[in-house]
Amino acid sequence: MAGKETIAVLGAGGTMGFAMARNLARAGFDVRAWNRSKDKAQPLTDDGAQVLDSPAEAATGAQVVLTILADADAVLQSMDGDQGALSAELGAEALWLQMSTIGQEGTERCADLAHEHHLEFVDAPVLGTKQPAEQGKLVILASGPERLHDRLAPIFDVLGQRTMWLGGAGDGSKLKLVTNAWLVSIVEGAAEALALAEGEGLDPQLLLDAVEGGPLDLPYLRLKAKAVMDRDFTPSFTLKLAAKDAGLAEAAAARHDLDLPVVSAIRRRMEEGIPQHGDKDMIATFLTSAPARATA
Repeated sequence: MAGKETIAVLGAGGTMGFAMARNLARAGFDVRAWNRSKDKAQPLTDDGAQVLDSPAEAATGAQVVLTILADADAVLQSMDGDQGALSAELGAEALWLQMSTIGQEGTERCADLAHEHHLEFVDAPVLGTKQPAEQGKLVILASGPERLHDRLAPIFDVLGQRTMWLGGAGDGSKLKLVTNAWLVSIVEGAAEALALAEGEGLDPQLLLDAVEGGPLDLPYLRLKAKAVMDRDFTPSFTLKLAAKDAGLAEAAAARHDLDLPVVSAIRRRMEEGIPQHGDKDMIATFLTSAPARATA
């Protein structure tokens, strides 16, 4: 298909969706944006995007419908129903590019809905948070028909620094669950180690000094440790979303008769922190382990 395609971005007011929509608009794509809270997407008009009142309006004439929302129910609601994208007259050879993290069951529900409407479906969740999204440096875990690889390359090149094609639609979401299991383990482990250091009366920097240059030294540990030491929990990825993703990994394990007690325990611990800290960065799980040290 010649030229840059018209892309409907559903969820364009979220942390990830806003950055992705902006990058696509700045790259010259015709972006038609929708978000439940329209005011959050409105600044995209400064970059040439149109911000519409419903998913159906955004999807009208679009060749690509890109969903980037919090969970499977939100994704399905944006696509189905009277004002859903699937009620619109889509552009020629339209496809659904599903980039939200919604787990295996959610992805299967989306794929079934796409099949019912004879719509090509690509599952492509991403690795990365706010800053990589803003910089177009996400890692895209794409899965879907091979014939669509070249067509989607210009879009993925704008959004990410690397794309992995993994096979049939759904494999991308499977790998995202695996990486999320590792991610939440690092975050919770860092939070508890830092809480223990402070509880022992040690400067948390000593942990970083002890592992420096060795196999236990991780850039992500240093990043999150700095946030804890500065008591700066500005969200790059919120605690409530991290808890949701841990739950998706736990559900996938159950589907395959796997016993992953660490992932289950982390999901429970992160959920404990949601009432007070859910909209803070996920490393705010530290505050559940060390509530008395919130401002120390």
